[in-house]
Formats: sequence, C-alpha cells, structure tokens
Amino acid sequence: MTQRDIQVTDRRLLMQLMALAAGGGLSSLARPAMAQDAMPAHGSGDLPLMDMAKIPRTWLGEEKVAILIYNDMTVLDVIGPQYFLSGLMGATVHLVAKDDRPVTSDSGVIVTPTATFASCPRDLDILLTGGGISGTLAAMRDDATLDFLADRGARAKWVTSVCTGSLLLGQAGLLNGYRATSHWIGRSHLPLFGAIEVDERMVFDRNRATAAGVSAGLDLGLELVRRLRPLDLAQAMQLVAEYAPEPPLNSGTPATAPAEVVAGVRDRLSGFTRAVEATAHMARRS
Repeated sequence: MTQRDIQVTDRRLLMQLMALAAGGGLSSLARPAMAQDAMPAHGSGDLPLMDMAKIPRTWLGEEKVAILIYNDMTVLDVIGPQYFLSGLMGATVHLVAKDDRPVTSDSGVIVTPTATFASCPRDLDILLTGGGISGTLAAMRDDATLDFLADRGARAKWVTSVCTGSLLLGQAGLLNGYRATSHWIGRSHLPLFGAIEVDERMVFDRNRATAAGVSAGLDLGLELVRRLRPLDLAQAMQLVAEYAPEPPLNSGTPATAPAEVVAGVRDRLSGFTRAVEATAHMARRS
C-alpha cells in the first residue's frame, strides 16, 4: 500500500467511524462492498479500528460515479463534491480525463486521472463536471469531450455540474429544457443552451443537478449523499468534514459584495463571457 493509499483509507476510515457513531444502536448488519480502496480492519498491532459488521445495509451501495477533469479546470469545483461522493460506501468514483496524462488545474494543482473517456463505465449513476475559465472554454470546443458528456449523460441517473461546468453540459446538449444555475458570471448565458436560468445555489430539476460557483460544489456533493443514503450518514459525513461555513467576509455573491468589487470582477472576466457567447453559437449537440 502506498502513502497515498494510506492517506485515502485513513480519511475514509475516519468518516465511516464517525458514521458508525452517528448510527448508534442501529442493528441491521452488513459487510460493506469494498470499492477503490480496501478498508483496513486493524491498525498497527492488533488494535481494531472498525467493526465492519456494524454498518447497516442501508448505508451501502454500488454507484458508479464519473467526475470529468481537464486542464485549467477549477480544482475545488471537483474536489469539493469528490470529498463527499468518495465517502459513499460501496461506490466507485472515477476521475475521468480524455487520456491518462495528469491534468493541471488553473491553480497549478495536478490531478491524476483514474479513468479515460475510453475506459470510463458506460452506464453511470452520477456524471459530474466542474468549471473554470480558459479550461472550460477549451472543453466546450473539444469534440471528444462533448461526445463523452453527451454519451454518458444520455444514460446517467444523475447529470450534475458545479460552477461554469453547467455551460459545458449545455454545450453538450444536456440542459435543454432544464432549470439550471451556474457561477454568477456565466449564469445569464444558460438560456443560450436551452436551459432555464435560476438564481439559486443549487438547482435540482428531474435528474439534472447544478450548483453555483466553486464552493457550491460542497453543497452539491453533500446533497447527493443525502439523496442516495440515509440522513444520518450524510449528517455524519458533514460532521467529519466540520462543514459549518463562517466566512470572514460577506462578499460571496453579487448581492452581498461591494458594487465596485462586482464591477471589477465582471470587467476582468468580460472576455470570458464574450467567448461563451461565441462558443454557444457554434454547432451543438441536440
């Protein structure tokens, strides 16, 4: 087992131990299906870390999750929801790229794919894409990426996005007639792709689920866990994450940020919004 494997299993172990504590006296017992990472039953020596027989059957599943990654994506868009989705007991979460080369995010974080467009499972429970600026525009103009999204999205039980990832879904023809949201800088462009613009942090419409900018991906991931598993497991996962935001500044939306700050951001990103408009008028998937 590599150091990375140890770190991943340690985090999953902590999440599941906390979930067990939240479950308390539940008596429905099952042995969980192991997905990507084997969960150690013991630590060093003979100290037991988890009694696997105490996990209720209702906490287990076999979902197949694919998270699209690409160069110059905003890494928190995907790592936020991945944090919660990777805690779904029994699920397999794939980080999918066009090929197996490492992907560099817009902040310089390098992410290694675990699957490619060719090897990604054909039938998915969750398909998720994050957004970005230059990276998202490049993905919106890439036929292989659009073909992958259109193909897997046509059968996925949930088609989801974070931030400007909804524009990418739109370009792939997956939001036509659906209510959706996006990062505020690109939300008004959703109707260009046949979507119905909604100014909310998360929007669920049938099997489409879209989240607003960047940090909203945490909310989306947690809400998907809540819909796929019992409430007490989702609550335990939120507790382990200590996800209780108290931001130091009240500047997280155009409605709360100073007008001059909003104007400055809008001006600096005007090239992106013009490029989205131009891209939306290219030939798109139906």
